[in-house]
Amino acid sequence: MAEFNAMDTAAFKGVWVFCEQREGEIQSISYQLLSEGRKLANDLGVELCGVVMGSEVNEDYLKALGGYGADRVYYIDSPLLKDYTTDGYAKALCDLIMDKKPEIMLIGATNLGRDLGPRCAARLHTGLTADCTHLDVDVEKYKNFLRTTSNIDVDNTKFEENTNLKMTRPAFGGHLMATIICPRFRPAMATVRPGVMKKRECPKNVEIIEPKFELTAADIHTEVVDTVKAAKKLVDLIGADYIVSVGRGISKDVEGGIKLAEELADVLGGVVGGSRATIDSGWLSADHQVGQTGKTVHPKIYVALGISGAIQHTAGMQDSECIIAVNKNEGAPIFGVADYGIVGDLFKVVPELIKQVEAAKAAQ
Repeated sequence: MAEFNAMDTAAFKGVWVFCEQREGEIQSISYQLLSEGRKLANDLGVELCGVVMGSEVNEDYLKALGGYGADRVYYIDSPLLKDYTTDGYAKALCDLIMDKKPEIMLIGATNLGRDLGPRCAARLHTGLTADCTHLDVDVEKYKNFLRTTSNIDVDNTKFEENTNLKMTRPAFGGHLMATIICPRFRPAMATVRPGVMKKRECPKNVEIIEPKFELTAADIHTEVVDTVKAAKKLVDLIGADYIVSVGRGISKDVEGGIKLAEELADVLGGVVGGSRATIDSGWLSADHQVGQTGKTVHPKIYVALGISGAIQHTAGMQDSECIIAVNKNEGAPIFGVADYGIVGDLFKVVPELIKQVEAAKAAQ
């Protein structure tokens, strides 16, 4: 496959979002990325386009993408794309990118996106930054972001005035935030985990285009024989408004600590989460994990019980609307991001919290 000329970056215009669909239904990560892509497109003064691949996707789903800022949607329809295959999706997407030349390509860091993104970046001979937590193209906005998230002397640091996409992601185990640019190649590609970006409605009169493309069975070297879904019900951390998470602080009575968390979550109408320590110890299953290597969440209320507040964990929950921390160690880092902190034994504090919430609900 031909490579782009690294010096001809001016030929690339527009922000694109790969809109993932499963069984014909657009996934929530697509709306999150479109919302973020709309801001980038506005800063650059270019169009925002969504790309959907599949077979017989309902047109209403395609039109709904306009509600989150898409100016147009490229829909690649083929029976060969009904089930995801790396070969089929990578060829169709790369061919379309080479034809239309977008300057930015955003992909969700789902199981599908983590497979598709690197394959396309390699074929297009461009760079890809994985698991981004912040995207920007505006220098002043980028400076303001650095002021709140790093120790860089922003006012005395020289920044190039250009429109390179600035892709920020955790590095060195989450101990620092690295900002990466791709100045010589296009498109600049980034994957973003579900839940990192917030959905924002921005209605547009979307134009749906079905581009011409070439794809045959010979282009696909694997065959999807069957799709087996696990019967186990997984906890929905990303969609929860109330999350009660437990950490290593429940170690003296693991079953009792989890039970208290479940009771508090029940009265709040939420779900139970956990730090990496609780998952690695086998106290909770992996779908409960909040943090850099788990889920990134934005609930209305996040209750942290016995969680010290390592940066790997706070990276996944620090944007919650209200954070309540309970910890015996008054110097625990979690208190640095909490809106309300309670220094005490969670096994004594949580039962009282449950009583107070129940009383408040009864009074209503």
